[in-house]
Amino acid sequence: MSTAPRRLGLFPLIAATYFMVSGGPYGLEELVAASGYGRALAVLAITPIVWSLPTALMVGELGSALPEEGGYYAWVRRAMGPFWGFQEAWLSLAASVFDMAIYPTLFTLYLARLVPAAGEGRMPIAVGAAMIFACAAWNARGARAVGGAALVMTAVLLAPFVTMSGLALVRPAAGATAAPGGDGGSLLAGILVAMWNYMGWDNASTIAQEVERPQRTYPKAMIAAVVLVSATYVLPFVAVYFTGIPAATFGENGSWAAIGGLIGGKILGIEWLRFLIVLGGMMSAFGMFNALVMSYSRLPLAMARDGMLPKVFAKTNGRNAPWVAILVCAAGWALCLGLGFQRLITLDIMLYGASLMLEFVTLVVLRIREPELKREFRVPGGLPGAILVGLFPLGLLLLALVKSGSETVLGLNGLVFGGLMIVSGFAVYAATRRLRANRVFVEVAERT
Repeated sequence: MSTAPRRLGLFPLIAATYFMVSGGPYGLEELVAASGYGRALAVLAITPIVWSLPTALMVGELGSALPEEGGYYAWVRRAMGPFWGFQEAWLSLAASVFDMAIYPTLFTLYLARLVPAAGEGRMPIAVGAAMIFACAAWNARGARAVGGAALVMTAVLLAPFVTMSGLALVRPAAGATAAPGGDGGSLLAGILVAMWNYMGWDNASTIAQEVERPQRTYPKAMIAAVVLVSATYVLPFVAVYFTGIPAATFGENGSWAAIGGLIGGKILGIEWLRFLIVLGGMMSAFGMFNALVMSYSRLPLAMARDGMLPKVFAKTNGRNAPWVAILVCAAGWALCLGLGFQRLITLDIMLYGASLMLEFVTLVVLRIREPELKREFRVPGGLPGAILVGLFPLGLLLLALVKSGSETVLGLNGLVFGGLMIVSGFAVYAATRRLRANRVFVEVAERT
């Protein structure tokens, strides 16, 4: 007799959330180069308070009250109906197209520091595609396999930074000064990089049915992950500041490797810390992508069960992994390989931000419409607190809209392109009217 797949516990969920949001301080180098140590550390310290913590509180309440497959899609659908539930899923999947192209780019960037040929010609796209489908195969093994791997990878990728920070603090350089910051435009770009590195807290909600005691586990995991992510961003930069290494050394993504080489020195002619940081960078990109495959693939699964997508997307294997959704999503993500890092971040934040605002609205709507809904955790402050908690994230998203106006995608202004992506969700909803009319609900136990 077959047994049900084992579920994720608290620590694997913390690790999976960590990778869905962070994956270590990789990718933050441009923030310091543009802003200098002082402003960069201020941005890294303030961003989790006004961006991450409000989102984590919202996810903690809704995740504990409605621990359903599909997470935020199910929340919005319950609060505001099928139309807005569909738009929530559409915006998240559209954002994922740009978000998920970032991690193969970072993986290839670090690999090229060990094997330069990996960064030449068309090789970055080939390496990125190989990484995408390797993660798809890993996800076919189920949520517990992904969560367990995330727990191990979190410890391994952070080890070089713990080592580097320790070495930096015991060998400080006298008279260290921060390099000058960039101008206002550069600071805005740096804020967007910080927002990207601090976003994704709701992604863990889509696997609620695969988490042990989700009503209690989600709030604990969210708060623990906020503390872990913030610490792993701020502490390494503080440590490097005390070495006297100028902020300009953080010239581009991948600069952590060069800085590790400066701090660690050589053993037997090998810059050992540089080597470990490069391996950690590859692991970070792989781990983040792997965890997010698990999250995003549950959206088509939940939508198919609700009759909003063809029922083929609800097919699962013996480990409860939605293998059709995983493969289709992986193919879509592979198509965006080759876009620039900053452009990907700008579009990702814009589309993700729109979906996030729907979730904050859902928090308020459910407080009004379903005040008796059992909530293991509540955002403090009653209804006013539920309203105010979304105002700071909204303010930061308005900054993202300003930046979107300076980017171009396929010859279009970034703001216009993002707007078209949002409006196209209305058209896709209309096109799937026949599916909803027939309302095909797929059995959970369906097997291929």
